[in-house]
Order: sequence, then structure tokens, then C-alpha cells
Amino acid sequence: MEISVEETALLDSGNTAWIIVATILVLLMTIPGLSLFYGGLVRRKNILSMIMQCFILTGVITILWFAFGYSWVFGTAFMESGSSLGFFIGGFDKVFLHGITIDTLNPLGGNIPEILFALFQCMFAIITPALIIGAFAERVKFSGYLVFIVIWSVLVYMPLAHWVWGGGWIGEMGALDFAGGTVVHVSAGISALVMALLIGKRKDYKPGQPTGTNSVPYVFMGAAFLWLGWMGFNAGSGLAADGLAANAFLVTHIAAATALVTWVALEWIRDKKATTIGASTAAVAGLVAITPAAGSVDVLGAFVIGFTSAFICFFMVAVVKPKLKYDDSLDAFGVHGMGGIIGSILIGVFATQVITGANGAKGALYGDWRQLWVQILATLISIGYCAVLTFIIFKVTDKTVGVRVSQRVEEEGLDIYEHGETAYNG
Repeated sequence: MEISVEETALLDSGNTAWIIVATILVLLMTIPGLSLFYGGLVRRKNILSMIMQCFILTGVITILWFAFGYSWVFGTAFMESGSSLGFFIGGFDKVFLHGITIDTLNPLGGNIPEILFALFQCMFAIITPALIIGAFAERVKFSGYLVFIVIWSVLVYMPLAHWVWGGGWIGEMGALDFAGGTVVHVSAGISALVMALLIGKRKDYKPGQPTGTNSVPYVFMGAAFLWLGWMGFNAGSGLAADGLAANAFLVTHIAAATALVTWVALEWIRDKKATTIGASTAAVAGLVAITPAAGSVDVLGAFVIGFTSAFICFFMVAVVKPKLKYDDSLDAFGVHGMGGIIGSILIGVFATQVITGANGAKGALYGDWRQLWVQILATLISIGYCAVLTFIIFKVTDKTVGVRVSQRVEEEGLDIYEHGETAYNG
């Protein structure tokens, strides 16, 4: 008698435990990490506006994500039915996590609960629009900000995440983005630049001259939380507690350390001093750049990506921005946009089958120039899409609820006018 055995995938408790931890780490990146980092960089009259802009996103984007965002990105109904809408979004089959139980395993791997995967991805959806805040700090209305960010998340982040991670056409053409080069940092950075140009400079902004910071220790603490949280951001993106996660952890740390040392050296050469803000910004630049490549490069790639990101981002922040006189207040484009572009493209150079496996992708350094062209194309597509949509969304928001605060509010501070509070008393 022949006995057939149906193999049933079982939940992996080790992977599940690790992704729970990774999810917590990614949440720490926005609150308190980015809140402190951006809050410390602005003046004391605007610190609460930075904190509130990050904090409110954690609530609003979570609701949008589980209502329909997760389904738009990782649903499959439209693609399976052949609907033309499948080009933009996955479907409505998983709205409010419909049909997903505590026993449903993630279809994309890891043998973890799908509800956990949805929560992990929610943290990415939260921090991505939060990064844009740095471009228009100290001059945006809270109401206009909310309207813009909600529309942006729905029309920019969700379709782009579907294209790259949810089985969409950018992923299908072979582009690699392990943890958010194009989806997170290119999208946020390019949108930040467009916003900075459209909203205009702060009234007292003088190119090349600092406007003053609220608290350098807050900047350091924010950067420290970001560095810590990034280990979940990158090492968790493989969805398993394995060698790939260990490598992602390793190269992420190396890239950040290399960027930090490189940036400090550049400051020392140019200004004869090393700053805490510069070092903090440098670490973030290295973390940004390694993000898309953490699942495909080894130690050599990490060193080069860390060095390159620091060098180019420093040049953008210290030379290009003052020269072109645009007011990217907290260097969201100079760090996140440029860092994301650097990392996304350098995958095509340094991806190695030592990490991706015998049948995995490899870069130009190892003989496959096609991967480089695919990475460049995917990056250019992301830049173009985000720039055009951000321009349209800004114009619509500005014509309806308005985006920029009045001159009096800008001069006296957003905290007291927009939130009725002050961070410091006495």
C-alpha cells in the first residue's frame, strides 16, 4: 500500500522571535530615533513640531496600512486576475488582513506568521514618509503636512513598494532592493528635494550658514537609536535568523562605521575640527547606502559603499547645497536621497554570489554588467515617478489646505502656534 504524506510548512519559532525583535527595532527608528534626530537639529521653537510630525505618522500610517496598504502592496488578486490595476497595486484581497489568521504563514517565506510580516512592513511604511520631514522643517502647516503625507503614502510609497517587493514589474525585471534603497530612501529623498524647492527657503535661511540647532545631544541620541534600529531594518529583511541576516547585520555596521570615519576625516581636512552633528549625519548616510545592498554584498562592498556614501553625501551637504542655495533643512535629500541612489546602483557593482548563492545575482565586479544596468534603470524609474507624483501632490495640497505657515508663525515658532505647547519652560 502506498502512503502519501502531505508536507505542511510549520511555523519557525526562531525566525518568528527574531522578526518580532526586528519589528520593534524598526519602530524605534521613527519613535524615538528620527524624532530626536530631527528634533535636535531644528531650533528650540520647533522641536515639538518635529516630534509630532513623526509621532502622528506612526498612528495615521498604521491605520492606512492595515486598512488597505498591506493589501495594495502584497495582495495578489489583481495580478492573478490579469486586471490592469495589477500594474499599480496588488489588490484588495487582504484589506483589514481579510482571510489571514494567526496560523497563516507568510507566503513570501521565513515560515513566520503573515500578521507579523504585515506588522514588520508597516514599520517601513511609517518611517519612509517621516524621512521627508527633514526637507521642509520649520515652515510647514501641520494640516497641510498631514494631507500631503497621507496622499503621498497612498500614491507614491504603496505602488512603488508593490513594484519592487510585492511581485511587481521592477522586481520582475531583476532589480535588487533588499531593505529599501529605492522604496524607502530614493523615494523619500527625491520627494524631499522636490518639496524643498516647491515650498521655498526659510525666511532667515542663508546658504552655507547654520541656522542653529536645538540640542546636539538629541541629534546624537537620535542617530544612536537609528543605528541600533537599522539592524532590525536590514538584518530582519531576510525574514529568517540565518547567515543572510548575520551578513546583513555585519555589512550594515561596517558601512556605518566606515562612513562615520570618512566624514569626520573630511570635516577635519576642511574645517580642522570634527563635529558631533557631522559624525551623526555620516553614520546615517552609511546606513542608508548599505540598506538596499545588505542582502547581496560582502565586507568589501560594505567598506566601499560606506566610504562612497560619506564622500558624496558630504559633498552634497557641504558644497552643492550652499552652491545651489536650496533649503533642504535637515539634508533629507543630501543624505537619504543620495545615499539611497548610491547604494541602489552599487549593488550592480558589488553584489556577489558568496552572499546571494550559486544561482544568485552578481555585479559588474564579478562579471555581470547587466545587473548594473538593471539597478541604474530601476533607480531612474523610481526617481522619475517620485518626483512627478510629489510635484502633483504638493500642488493639490497647497491649493486646497495650504502647505506653508505664515511669516509670523515661522518667525515665532511652530510649536506654540501649531500645537499650543513649548518644549522648554522657564
